[in-house]
Amino acid sequence: MLDRLVNKPLCAIDQINKQAIANAFGRAAKDYDKSAAFQRQVGQQLLSFIPPPISAFTPSTTVIDVGCGTGYFSAALHQQGFAVTAADLSAEMLQQAQQRCGQDCQYLQTDAENIAMADNRYDIAFSNLALQWCDDLSVPLRELQRVVKPQGKIFFTTLVEGSLSELTQAWSYIDDQQHVNRFKSQTAITTEINQVGLTIETLECKPITVYYSTAMKLMKDLKGIGATHLQQQRRSGLFGRQTIIDLERAYDAFRLDNGLLPATYQVCFGVLINE
Repeated sequence: MLDRLVNKPLCAIDQINKQAIANAFGRAAKDYDKSAAFQRQVGQQLLSFIPPPISAFTPSTTVIDVGCGTGYFSAALHQQGFAVTAADLSAEMLQQAQQRCGQDCQYLQTDAENIAMADNRYDIAFSNLALQWCDDLSVPLRELQRVVKPQGKIFFTTLVEGSLSELTQAWSYIDDQQHVNRFKSQTAITTEINQVGLTIETLECKPITVYYSTAMKLMKDLKGIGATHLQQQRRSGLFGRQTIIDLERAYDAFRLDNGLLPATYQVCFGVLINE
């Protein structure tokens, strides 16, 4: 049984947007792991920033994995010796996490911007590629600051502006609609961290490229991980056959000598101290 705790209500617009995001990831939950190679790659790098409990903390160190998805890194954190709470907005994702982790973790259906948990509950927070779905990064960071103990740490990754630039450019040759989410600049991320008052131990942004044989395989992966909800505006309707042909032709301009198409993400790795 998933823990469902009541917290302060969101406004109607926020509820609609959050529900749309939850629905997108909920639809992807069962097959998410098939398309999540990029998320695994980024999360493994984030995990390397965290010392194991035996060297840095007590063996009972508590961790909240915010935006845990199917629980891949909740399980990894547990295997390293942490006491883990897997938290996600999507009930379907948490069900997948529970199937993976069983009784090794606790489970919490909650919003990163409104975490249903008491103050000073965790030693550290871990969040891999989840916070970019929040309009204002300072809001979830304040919540993480609240639930993490003083001198605890927040380890997170988020996408930065310029992500999927090849796909964005390819779409620009077809129409003037928004097909790819826009993300914050590193400057904006730094500003919002400073607004919260957290101390930056590490803030590093770098490109990570994934390779595909066709543009449609990239689009399939984006759909497979639930990343098709557009925050800035809604795009309605399905792609016709001609649109797919046009997109493949436009994206083909980026094809490399090895025959593959690059999909480049700009990723921010952050380690923050709750002083």
